[in-house]
Amino acid sequence: MLVIGDIPMPAGFRYKDIFERGKPEHTLTDPFRIKHPSMDVRKRAKIFAPFDALRGFSEAVAAKDIIYEAKRRLNEEDMAELNRRLNILWRLTYNGRYARQNPVNVKVTYYAACTDPESEAYGRLGRYMTLTGICRKVDPYDTQSILIDYTCIPLRDIYQIEDEKGIFLISRSRDEHGFKEADEHGFKGADEHGFKGADEHGSDGC
Repeated sequence: MLVIGDIPMPAGFRYKDIFERGKPEHTLTDPFRIKHPSMDVRKRAKIFAPFDALRGFSEAVAAKDIIYEAKRRLNEEDMAELNRRLNILWRLTYNGRYARQNPVNVKVTYYAACTDPESEAYGRLGRYMTLTGICRKVDPYDTQSILIDYTCIPLRDIYQIEDEKGIFLISRSRDEHGFKEADEHGFKGADEHGFKGADEHGSDGC
């Protein structure tokens, strides 16, 4: 008795003769193979790729997993330290040529407001994100922002700035020993250049 898979072939099966012939085999020079070449594996995979019937649904579900929070307020000590570090970065990047020759890699933690209008946090809450890259510019005047690689971050949204080479610690040590780099170059302190606390800026930065 012939079997199709695990099922016995029914009597009078109309395709019995084709089934008994078995799977056709074609060589590379076979006329049928030449006329009907095998499909490329990449194209075959594309045909059987899963179809996203509900476009955007996966992103919407993932957005619900984001935990939003209120913007944190820095105390006076942390705000003064943040202003000091911004002033150091300004000194190191105000000259574009010098900044390109001596890139400063930093890690910035900043507040990003919720931009999803479908979320309950929209317009009220946000989340803290971390960006690591080269500090290219600090602008306390026009845009009141800092440029990390190609991302512009408003100064008022910055929560913390760290670096790998310890430039902030070195600058603090120099200041404690009477080294006034800013005065030697005619620069003034951070507050005199418009560096206010992260919560005091009135500009949107970018």
